[in-house]
Amino acid sequence: MKINRSLFTLILCVGAVLLPDKAVLAQAQKQTLPVDPSFYKNYSWRNIGPDRGGRSLGSSGSPGRPNEYYFGATGGGLWKTVDGGNEWFPVTDGQISSSSIGAVAVAETNPDIVYIGGGETQLRGSITQGDGVYKTTDGGKTWRHLGLKETQAISRIRVHPTNPNIVYVAALGHPYGDNEERGVFRSKDGGNTWEKVLYVSDKAGAADLIIDRTNPNVLYASTWQVYRKAWKMWGGGPDSKLFKSLDGGDTWIELTKNPGMPEGPIGKIGVTVSPADPNRVWAIVEANEGGVFRSDDAGWTWERVNSERKLRQRAFYYSRIYADPFDRDVVYGLNVGFYKSTDGGETFDVTLRPPHGDNHDLWIDPNDPMRMISSNDGGGTVSVNGGQSWTDLDFPTSQFYHVMTTSDVPYHVAGAQQDNSTLAMPSQGRGPSYSVGGGESGWITQSPVDPDVFYAGSQGALLTRYNRRTGQYRDIQVYPRFFSGEPSSALPERWQWTFPIMFSPKDPTVMYTTSQHVWKTTNDGQTWEKISPDLTYADPETLGVTGGVITMDMNGPEIYATVFALAPSNYDVNTIWAGSDDGKVHITRNGGKKWDDITPKNLPKFSRISIIEESKFNPGTLYLAANRYQVDDREPYVFKTTDYGKTWTKIITGIKSGHFARSIREDLKVPGLLYLATEHGVYVSFNDGAMWQSLQMNLPDTPIRDLVLKNNDIVLGSHGRGFWIMHDVAPLRDAASMDMNQVKLFKPANPIRGIYSANIQYYLPKEADNVTIEIMDANGSLIESYTGTKSEGRRSRVATGKGLNDFNWNLRYPGATTFEGMIIWSGRPQSGPLAPLGDYQVKLTVDGVSQTSTFTVEIDPNLEGITKDDIQKQFDLAVKIRDKTSAANEAVIQIRSIRKQAQELMNSGDASLNGAINDMLAKMKVIEEDLYQVKNQSGQDPLNFPIKLNNRLASLRRSVESGQARPTDASYVVFEELSAELKMHLDKLDQVLNSDLKQQPLSGKISLEKKGN
Repeated sequence: MKINRSLFTLILCVGAVLLPDKAVLAQAQKQTLPVDPSFYKNYSWRNIGPDRGGRSLGSSGSPGRPNEYYFGATGGGLWKTVDGGNEWFPVTDGQISSSSIGAVAVAETNPDIVYIGGGETQLRGSITQGDGVYKTTDGGKTWRHLGLKETQAISRIRVHPTNPNIVYVAALGHPYGDNEERGVFRSKDGGNTWEKVLYVSDKAGAADLIIDRTNPNVLYASTWQVYRKAWKMWGGGPDSKLFKSLDGGDTWIELTKNPGMPEGPIGKIGVTVSPADPNRVWAIVEANEGGVFRSDDAGWTWERVNSERKLRQRAFYYSRIYADPFDRDVVYGLNVGFYKSTDGGETFDVTLRPPHGDNHDLWIDPNDPMRMISSNDGGGTVSVNGGQSWTDLDFPTSQFYHVMTTSDVPYHVAGAQQDNSTLAMPSQGRGPSYSVGGGESGWITQSPVDPDVFYAGSQGALLTRYNRRTGQYRDIQVYPRFFSGEPSSALPERWQWTFPIMFSPKDPTVMYTTSQHVWKTTNDGQTWEKISPDLTYADPETLGVTGGVITMDMNGPEIYATVFALAPSNYDVNTIWAGSDDGKVHITRNGGKKWDDITPKNLPKFSRISIIEESKFNPGTLYLAANRYQVDDREPYVFKTTDYGKTWTKIITGIKSGHFARSIREDLKVPGLLYLATEHGVYVSFNDGAMWQSLQMNLPDTPIRDLVLKNNDIVLGSHGRGFWIMHDVAPLRDAASMDMNQVKLFKPANPIRGIYSANIQYYLPKEADNVTIEIMDANGSLIESYTGTKSEGRRSRVATGKGLNDFNWNLRYPGATTFEGMIIWSGRPQSGPLAPLGDYQVKLTVDGVSQTSTFTVEIDPNLEGITKDDIQKQFDLAVKIRDKTSAANEAVIQIRSIRKQAQELMNSGDASLNGAINDMLAKMKVIEEDLYQVKNQSGQDPLNFPIKLNNRLASLRRSVESGQARPTDASYVVFEELSAELKMHLDKLDQVLNSDLKQQPLSGKISLEKKGN
């Protein structure tokens, strides 16, 4: 499976139309922003993957288009394939305002009509809420919001099989609080208007919904009484019920207490009806005597036909069941495993094996039961043979909790992926990745003294030390007392699903981690010292059992009252800041002997302090990002202190409502330049948090769980779309103090030879007619010049548009002279030698006015045993080879020019002239064929015809420039041999030019072009 890269390109083209009064307000607000967003409008985010999928709860296909499928990513929007699952591309980027798609439905009679519902109803601890229903009528090209915003979590959308304007939505409602916009909603006009047709209470929403395809007026639906908090998930109760409608949803009949159904309490219920026999209905019921129940009289009586726990374990996360469209005895049950029954649900002894576990949804083609798409914790996967084989899950919908960057050159980006492992990968693009220990949920940090050593955590208090060079692995967790199925109150140490692991910036031998206490090691985890009391509220209400009235579920996600954020000081090894997941902030100034409570007065209890960041420039200054969405408060909470926590300022101006905060970071070089990661994207502040403005650009709406700065880059860890990088944001550091009416050339970051090219950025206050960029050496000698004009538009290599622009110099000098149709193997003569180490100048000229800046090409620190002199010698020889290659090619060009002129002269009919021409052309033909293989006409011809001198020269330069090192002695030997051979051929050509062309009858009749050196 591959991602369609052309369709993957992010296009943000849909904007809101402002009413006049709002337009005035928006313009006024724009004028108060410290930096006009048009300054950085040309910036963009680059997704680097990884190409491995994250959780999906909903998928669907089209009966009429056998190669077309959709799946919803829980943090990554809706994805589509038109080739049966080989290539996938996102279709909702820039058009929806919540990236969690939990329900997908394609209209059977018109596959261009697709409805999607937002949010997650399989209530894991990391769920993302949606904002209602969207619809497309053109196969995903454009989308329209249909309302039901406050449903937040939609479990199912069902479309009438023959009328796409009749659609039903099963909404669970707010996962973290009571609300009335839940239950089953119906629209009869394609989603323009909705009516709530099934409602039980503000504590229970709809968990499942199915239409009887043989009679679409018959529907079955289940409701589930459930809520979630950060410390608890509680499901089951009197409002958990199963219903049936005989009139298209107008009225509903409760089936929960019908004969054969289990005694209460009841929890989550999944339901399906057989298209092959509409009297056969299955329900998978969470109850003390639960299991798979079957009715053969359309729901009036029931029989428990299967009680296996493999089908009903962790009912809150699964409980889905599906009927085969043709065979009344075939039914599928989804759980951790994927099971099939061929005897009406009595046994599920056939196990299907999609490429990832934790199965959540299944769509089966109503006309072909071999065709299906399934959603699991790795994404959407297609089968065309009834589940015997499946397509791969290699699309970038991975969910990361944190992000870190390594000290490698180029740096690597690493994180822990939900439902997978830790992963580190090159920042330069999709490439080989590797695990760094730990597990799906943890922090990762790199040793400050040994770049091959990583420390990583995961659920259950796991903390590992891993050496990527040797492969050595060790578990160094603080307190290896494993826990699962126990409440927080029973644990001596409470370890969150994801907990901090970090070194002291002042002492690389000191590493910290946290439970409800702060722990310290100075001997690589061999021993740990507790250096704090409990730094949380530790409210008993938050430390109890979790799961529900029937099924308990106690693991890392619900462990609460822990130190969730930590910031060892940049200034003093004895100063440490700590923030808890229940809303406490503390500081120690003496290495943990005494901790002071410095919690902001207007930070409410039960606020998760997600990231704290101490200023790199001002001691006593700390920035804090917190959120309260897990108590149904979705507002942002961002604070700063400048006096060690004595006073706090709330800094949220400019942040949109609902964009609750996840991470805050200060710029590496400019005080008060801040970056904020939120549930719906990224913000920047140029004035120390007094005003925030969006830095979303082409980034799709996706939860950004963490954000870090590396060199001049911003690196994001998203919870649904992998890693993203915004490169070279150095101009943002000058933005607040710039004169926006003046052209500005920014000083480029120093490139690293063989690793990073030179990125040249410049600002234009208005579109320019002409822009020229000249690259010069330290002495001011021109290396290369590049020009762009307004008339060229986007085709121009040098941008001329208003705002921030950039130009990339690949550090290569001009290449050799080439000619049309030249076929060369094992070399690229048109690409010039790579610049040597040292100082360079860049000159920007805009409509006749120039500015100059400097940069230095630095050595790759990964090189061993290589000196500056070695690289200079490599460059010097490469230049000499390039020039000889040019001389050979220019001779070919000159020969061909002479031949063309001579052939035109032969039309004169002068016999003596024609004879002289033929004699001359014969001599030059031999020379040309020694310089270049003239028989080459296609790319593979060098396999058939021997290569000649210019190809040998080009290949020699490739050999000399392979890697960065002093040229081998053999390189000089071959260069001298080829140079001597070239001189011999050029001498022959000179003899022809100085004799044949200067004597009668040819004298003065043919012009000679300059050959070069």
